[in-house]
Order: sequence, then structure tokens, then C-alpha cells
Amino acid sequence: MSLISCFDYSKGRMPGTTELPQRARWGARNAGSTLRKFSLVPARRFSALTLGAVKDTANDVHGIQNIAKQLRDREISAVDLTASYLRRIQQTNGTLNSFVALDTDLALAQAKMIDDELSRGIDRGILAGIPIAVKDNICTKDLPTTAGSNALAGYIPPYDATVVRRLRHAGAIIVGKTNMDEFGMGSTSESSYFNATRNPWDQACVPGGSSGGSAAAVASKQCVAALGSDTGGSVRQPASHCGVVGLKPTYGAISRNGLMAYASSFDCVGTLTSCVEDCAIMFNTLSRHRGHDDLTRINTNVADFFNLEPISNDRPLCGYRFGIVRQALEGGIAEEVLNSFLDSIDLLRDLGAEVDTISCDTFMDGLPAYYILALSEASSNLARYDGIREGSSLQSQSRTTLCSSTRSKHLGSEVKRRILMGTYTLSAGYADAYYERANKVRETVANELQSKLRTYNALLTPVATTVAPKLNVSLKNPLEMYTGDAMTVNVNLSGLPALVVRGKPAVRGTTVPIGFQLIGRAFGEIELLKVGSIFEKAAYERFNIQPFTSVENITKLIP
Repeated sequence: MSLISCFDYSKGRMPGTTELPQRARWGARNAGSTLRKFSLVPARRFSALTLGAVKDTANDVHGIQNIAKQLRDREISAVDLTASYLRRIQQTNGTLNSFVALDTDLALAQAKMIDDELSRGIDRGILAGIPIAVKDNICTKDLPTTAGSNALAGYIPPYDATVVRRLRHAGAIIVGKTNMDEFGMGSTSESSYFNATRNPWDQACVPGGSSGGSAAAVASKQCVAALGSDTGGSVRQPASHCGVVGLKPTYGAISRNGLMAYASSFDCVGTLTSCVEDCAIMFNTLSRHRGHDDLTRINTNVADFFNLEPISNDRPLCGYRFGIVRQALEGGIAEEVLNSFLDSIDLLRDLGAEVDTISCDTFMDGLPAYYILALSEASSNLARYDGIREGSSLQSQSRTTLCSSTRSKHLGSEVKRRILMGTYTLSAGYADAYYERANKVRETVANELQSKLRTYNALLTPVATTVAPKLNVSLKNPLEMYTGDAMTVNVNLSGLPALVVRGKPAVRGTTVPIGFQLIGRAFGEIELLKVGSIFEKAAYERFNIQPFTSVENITKLIP
């Protein structure tokens, strides 16, 4: 099996750098007596393939449906389809750095198996043969899972996460693992040990975080869909910045078994896709209850989404009521983000919806409460990476210094900052002043949002206060990065679902995507997806939303 990564573990360094980090015994312990060899994707492997080998489905509004039809009509094969996406990764990843690990041989072998099954009349479902990427903090038994950290360099889990197992059972092709902020701690995908990911629309900007690698991969057509994780907005913010659809499900709707913990009471597995219909298909597969380790609370069927007919063709949202959270628009919102949001509101009204401005007095209290609670949980969850129980460790260290030296060496600055803050809020004498009060605020925020949703079908807010920031800007001002999560964290505090779709883009010489967030009722994903689909179709026409950035525009920047 040929295991391929953008990080060269055999040399212990990033390509193009001279820094030589400590070899991780963690990787050797789990991958055999020696570390498995990784190298960059060799161009010769794809010399016989062209981007025109299959129809470019990424520009279609309904990508998965179209690809599935072509596979079953024998217009394309799963092997050619997978090879085309792998070549696209090989062409563009040098610039974007969205993938940190691939396994070309296994992906092509899985694709061949799907072709064989389809030829014999065996059809696993609509995801059979569809290339999908997985965020690097979701366990995969045949690919490294490092959570973007040197502390887990070379670690290959012995099992698949439940969501990965469901995708494999459905016949999806797992093409690789995507880059992310270390342990999910960041909003820009710059804190990864494997270097920053770039935004496909503007390579001078960040893609958002922490699921920036997954969002960039979908936007740049490196895969059809991707899995991410959302603790405080880590699926929705990169979806907005990269111009894709992001779903954060209700807490408990999708299993998080096999998701590396950041803040356990907030963490959710989410999806990133090119359209709402693809999002519904992914949600249907991931949210079904199967197995003894599945603690999800609902069963859904994507047929419920497709069977919901519009009330009226010219005003399909007639009878729907939406509430604009007034506090989300008060101060600190960039003009282009505000204009895009207000244009989206006008579109909803034109589609027949009733839209009111409402007050959520606790909305802005959610941000400090979230960071106290999330960092407290993180300080506890990450205590396991001490070089003894789990994680890389330094050699020739005494027991008294092993833990502190290992964590100091192998954890990044943002992770260490959050561990310190979380440990402080849980320390004796401060837990009541910070942690307990934050829990009370959490309950108040959740109760208020849920009470508003008894009247309204969904609540509306921007996704972020600005468009995608430039690279290296947010790292210089962590507090500014934290405040950028103000629009998203209340959803996680409340355990509610939220969907991000593309709104009117900004133009700064090049198109800069801006997302539009709909917050739904608990376990109301189907209704949320229906509204998002209606809005999406109208927005593409109203705002002249263009297809995703072309591969050619990215490859011009590859050194």
C-alpha cells in the first residue's frame, strides 16, 4: 500500500523546510518497528490522466446526484473519477495545502471494487464511488490521524470513526485527510503543525478554521464532499470563507465516536459540500442509527428532504417566519458582510417569507461563556497527551520532566495558550467565579434561542464579522480571532443545528465568498435543508454567484 502525505515523515520535516522535529515513537509504536515512509504525490503516477477524463461535476448544482447517475449509466467509471480527483489534488495541493495525507492505492482499489459491484448489479447507494475527504481529527484506520499536531505525528488509529465507517459502508471513496488548526483550536487553519492552508478563492487569505482544509478541498474541486468538525463554528466559518455549504447538526444527531475530543460537550461532526442537496445526502448517511456504539438520537431519511414540495412556485417560502438577531448586527460587522446579509434578507422576503428583527439579550454573552467552557474542557481532554499514555514523547527524559518537556516541545503555541487558560478557570478558587457562572450563562443562552424558535422557523445571522482575513493577520492578535466566533458559538452552546449557504459575494479584485447562516430547531435539519435549498437556487440567480475557482487559476501559483 502506497501511503502518501504532504508531510515527509521519513525525513521528519515539511517539504521545503530545514527544521527537523523530534522523531515520534508514537508513530513507530503504531505503524510497526519503523515509521512508514511518506512522500509527496509523484506526478508520474497521473501522467496518463487528464482533468477532462470525466465530466467536471463540481460546477453542477447537484454534484452527487449527477455523478451517481453517470456511474450507473456507465458514462464514467469510479476508478477514472477517483483518479481525476487525485490528480486534481496533486496539481493544486502544493499551493493550497488542504490535504495532509492521501492513500492513492487504497482509494483506487476501493473505486475498482465499486465498479465491479455496479457491473454485477450491486448498488450500495447514492454515495457509492463518490470521492470524499475526512478532517484530520476523525479517526481512519488506514490513514494517519494527527489532529494537525506534532504530538500525534505518524499515529494511525486501529479503528474507523463511526462516520467514516458509515461512509465506507455506503461505498464512498475516502481519498485522504485534510489539514486543520491543531486539535481544532483556531479559526484560520494556520495553527497546524503541517503549515497553513490557503483559501482557493484568494491564496493570500485564510480559508477559515478549524476545518479549513476540508472547506478548501471542496471549493477547489479536490473532492466532492468532506467531513469536518464544529466546536464553535469550525465548519460554518470556513464554509462561508470558501464559498461552500456547511452543516453543523444538532448535538447528538451524528455520532462523534472516533472524533478526537477538543471540548466534548460542544464537538460535532459536520459536512462541507458544494450544494445543499449534497449536504442532505451526506446528512442522511451519517445520521442513521447503527451499531452498539451509536448514541445518536434520531433516524432520518433524505427522502423527507426531497419530498417536501414548495407551498407555491413563485413564493416557495410563504408561511415561513424568520428572525434576524438584532444583536448580531450591532457593531464590528464589516460593511460588505452587512450588505451581503441584508441582500439575503431581501431575497427571503421576495421568496414569500416573513422576516422580523428580534432581540436576543444574551446573544453577545455567549462568546465569553463559550471560551471559558470550551477551554476548560480542552485542558482536561488534552491532558492525555503527556508522552506517557498517548502522544509523542522525548527520549532520555526523567519522569519528573518528561510530561512538561514533551508538551512544551510537541504542542503549538495556540494549543498551549488554551490549555493554560482552561486550567486557570478550573483551578481552586476560580472554578466558581468562571466555570460555574459560564455554565449558567450557557443555559440562559440556550433557553432564549429555543424560546425564539418556538415562534420562528429559523434565526438569521452573519457567519463571521469579516470576509476571509489575510494570512498571518489573526495569529498576531489572538483576541481578535476569538471575537470573530461571536456569530457561531451560541449555536454550540445551545446544541442547535445551523446551515451556512452562499450569500452575495464581495468583490476585491477577485470574488470573495460570504456565507449566510440559518439557525434551526433542535433535530430540525430536514426543514433547515429545505429552506437552504430554496434560498440557494434563488441566490445563484439573484446574486450571479459564480462557480468555484478553477483548477487552472490555482495551478498558476504553484512554484
